[in-house]
Amino acid sequence: MLRNYLKIALRQLARNRVYSFINIGGLAAGMAVAMLIGLWVYDELSFNTYHDNYARIAQVRSREFGEHGVGINSSVQYPLMTELKTNYKEHFKHIIAASWDVDYVLSAGESKISRSGVFMDPAAPEMLTLRMVYGTRAGLRDPHSVMLSKSTALALFGDIDPVNRALKISNKLDVKVTGVYEDLPQNTQFSQMKFLAPFALWEADNPWIRERAMTDWQNHFMKIYVELRPDADPEQVAADIKPAEMKNLGGFPEQAKNKPEVFLLPMRDWHLHNYKRGLPDEGPMQMVWLISIIGAFVLLLACINFMNLSTARSEKRAREVGIRKSIGSLKAQLVNQFFSESFVVVIFAFLLALWVVSLALPWFNELAAKQMSIPWTNGGFWAVSVGFIVCTGMLAGGYPALYLSSFQPVKVLKGTFRVGRFASVPRKVLVVLQFTVSVTLVIGTIIVFRQIQYAKNRPAGYTREGLLMVEMKSGDFYGKHELLKNELRSTGAVTDIAESMGKVTEVWSGNDGFEWRGKSPAADESFGTLMVSSEYGRTVGWKFVQGRDFSETLASDSSGIVINEAAAKYMGLKDPVGEPVSWKFQDRPVMHYRILGVISDVVMESPYEPIAPTIFMIKAHGGPNWMHIRINPNMSVSEALPRVESVFKKVIPLAPFEYQFADDDYALKFAAEERVGKLAYFFAVLAILISCLGLFGLSSFIAEQRTREIGVRKVLGASVFNVWKLLSNEFIMLVTIAFGLATPVAYYLLSHWLEKYTYRIEPSWWIFAATGLGAMVITLCTISFQSIRAALINPVVSLRAE
Repeated sequence: MLRNYLKIALRQLARNRVYSFINIGGLAAGMAVAMLIGLWVYDELSFNTYHDNYARIAQVRSREFGEHGVGINSSVQYPLMTELKTNYKEHFKHIIAASWDVDYVLSAGESKISRSGVFMDPAAPEMLTLRMVYGTRAGLRDPHSVMLSKSTALALFGDIDPVNRALKISNKLDVKVTGVYEDLPQNTQFSQMKFLAPFALWEADNPWIRERAMTDWQNHFMKIYVELRPDADPEQVAADIKPAEMKNLGGFPEQAKNKPEVFLLPMRDWHLHNYKRGLPDEGPMQMVWLISIIGAFVLLLACINFMNLSTARSEKRAREVGIRKSIGSLKAQLVNQFFSESFVVVIFAFLLALWVVSLALPWFNELAAKQMSIPWTNGGFWAVSVGFIVCTGMLAGGYPALYLSSFQPVKVLKGTFRVGRFASVPRKVLVVLQFTVSVTLVIGTIIVFRQIQYAKNRPAGYTREGLLMVEMKSGDFYGKHELLKNELRSTGAVTDIAESMGKVTEVWSGNDGFEWRGKSPAADESFGTLMVSSEYGRTVGWKFVQGRDFSETLASDSSGIVINEAAAKYMGLKDPVGEPVSWKFQDRPVMHYRILGVISDVVMESPYEPIAPTIFMIKAHGGPNWMHIRINPNMSVSEALPRVESVFKKVIPLAPFEYQFADDDYALKFAAEERVGKLAYFFAVLAILISCLGLFGLSSFIAEQRTREIGVRKVLGASVFNVWKLLSNEFIMLVTIAFGLATPVAYYLLSHWLEKYTYRIEPSWWIFAATGLGAMVITLCTISFQSIRAALINPVVSLRAE
């Protein structure tokens, strides 16, 4: 029986090639999208599961309750680690101190590369369950050791075992390689950790840690990771460690007033449930749900095409059903027959979809910033695929199977069978649903791109074009500012060069403790603080609202500051130039400053958010870590860069010359939204394509079904336009209804999405109108081919055929 079902199914496909192509092609497109989205969702949900101890690893953080809401500290103090190890060690298997991951210069002989790395306690490789290629996870017990990722070891030493070979970090820390681990996959938070060195080595290289930070509860500069014991209750641990900071703040009244609480952020929440502006950030998880729903809808659109075309052709199969029933076929057997046809289509579509996904995956990975692949050898993948085929086959074939098998044989064979005036209603409903989804996606795509463009056009407050940023990754950069400045200017390729603690596109440091005349007692805002050299403003292109810039010739400017408009507004100073400001920084004496000038707000963080109050001052403590270089606007970048590189290689030969353009770095701020926009565009195009494919099939069938009617109308004088209008009116009405439904849905969803941005657009009426008009034009173009083709048939031919 099964063989018979398959034979008939294949014959039906071969006999109706156009409809078979539409069904298989449409389903394959929908299934390919569903597969791509499934891989993406799996990659998102499996973030950090590479680590065997994933369920028990957490990061120690603290929250503070200030006048302006809750603040979350992802960096913590050194004495908090001491407190956890002393009084709470029974809860934890490992308590790991860690530095922030930044780029360092690694050199071995003549090989010099720049890689991101972390300094962590010796138990870190065991906690993270690194897969070792050479050496063991115990390699960091030697305080002068380093563990390299496989790709880093290959870049430095080639394809050999590098264990016990010498290496320098930042051209000053002598270490030996004690292990090589497999590069971590992209869907882990530590994917960019290309080397791992002991935290004790970092302490030794930064004497201020032991001099001041080990007992300073105000200095948040490090990270702490923990692994809970297998028998530990996470809720009990969270309750126990909550007061670990507050109970030690007797000597720090300013910090104690915010009543800090220590908490654990589990590794499972690092990616999809992190914090933003003091509150849980549900945006990433909402994106997973949104993309999943879109994928389900695109697959549903493809299934709708199958159902529509199958039920539309019911009259042609009605006699077949009648004959089968009259010779004894049971309804269950007919249902099985039509389901078998459905499954043949789905299996063909699935195989085609697999081929499409294998071709599209490299492009999709680039679009989504992923490293996904089809898990051909994974049994779970094939189990899901079989379930996927069964569900899709049932979804796509269920309605046609039940509908066609319900025909009454007596009426069919007598010729009195009619599908009924309401038989086309389900098809119309499904077409409306198709275009409702498609129009909603198109509106969403337009609004996402407009929001991105709106933020991109926001005044940045400085000149990004032609601004080069060089990170000072080793001690070789220090003390050579004047030499570099003179050498670079002499090439004619550079007009200005400046140093700073942080790059122009980010605020890396925030501090409180500032006092000014008329300060409100409730004012406890932390100011962004950036230490700069005197040429900084001229180099990046500040725009002054009041006052002046730092001067290289005035020694008194070392006690001057420049503030942005947001800081002036927060301070409540109408005429801020010349006003005194004092700053109590940690345990150091109070420092006194005077405001020299006010600049236009500089977009340094998210371009979608308000500008943070920021203070710029001449380097007061610490060393710079970035150089900003202004390329001569009269010289092309391609000509200037080789000259700049030659100077760096001459003055700093021991460090690789690596740079970033400020405009490229600024563009990265839009990367997440642009990925959403591109994905939405991709899905919207596919949704429209699949919907139009279904319309094409339906219009083709209706034109074929009404061949005699069209012939009669033409004999009676109907024009081509009259026939086109006759066949088009129904579809135009359906698309109009779909647009009416999609508009409020899209407005609600997009308004809700835009609410998470402070700096945002408002959805404009013309976006909805243009989308509706576009949908109408696409619909007319799709159905006009069949309508006009039918209208041009000679009525003699069409009537003779009847």
